[in-house]
Amino acid sequence: MAISNDSRTQIKRIFEPIALGMGRLGLTPDGLTLIGFGITVVGAILLGLQLWLVGGLVVFIGGVFDMFDGTLARATGQVSKLGAFMDSVFDRWGEAIVYLGIVVGGSMAGSDAVTILGAAALGAAFMVSYTRAKSEGLGFTAGTGMAAIGVMPREVRLVILSLGLIVTGIAGGLLALEIALGIIALGATVTVVQRILHVRSQARQSSASTK
Repeated sequence: MAISNDSRTQIKRIFEPIALGMGRLGLTPDGLTLIGFGITVVGAILLGLQLWLVGGLVVFIGGVFDMFDGTLARATGQVSKLGAFMDSVFDRWGEAIVYLGIVVGGSMAGSDAVTILGAAALGAAFMVSYTRAKSEGLGFTAGTGMAAIGVMPREVRLVILSLGLIVTGIAGGLLALEIALGIIALGATVTVVQRILHVRSQARQSSASTK
């Protein structure tokens, strides 16, 4: 079950007062994007140092900033194609760096499972984003429609990964992180298949309507 667009809108409304407060401090949507990216990079470095608990918390905070930049842009009428481009690019960049930090940390800890699952989760997560970008670029599922397709969008991946990291930091051992990475790798792969089938269905409907 994916997060519907209505649910996503309601969540963003919760963050709107915080985003507007940041705007009053002089921060712009692009500025929030860069701050969130910077926080995420710090979190990734902490993960590479095997500081799983604090790294997981920092990564989660960085991910939450993804709510602020778009929300501030919409609330203040600063929505732009460039802003949307920056948001998407830095989101993907940050996610890649986080998984890289996990792979480095897992390797330093001598865990082949974390290293392999981290790489698998990264590849699957990027395919989720790519299927959305490619489908929208070709005219399928315009707007944010594709974001609601599939069981493992970015918000869900962020929560699962952060919980896995935090539990790992508290409990010790890497089992919780391995489980979280495995769930993300599997769930993201399922999401890719769901999105492919969704686009395939749209293509067939489009083809039928032109006959």
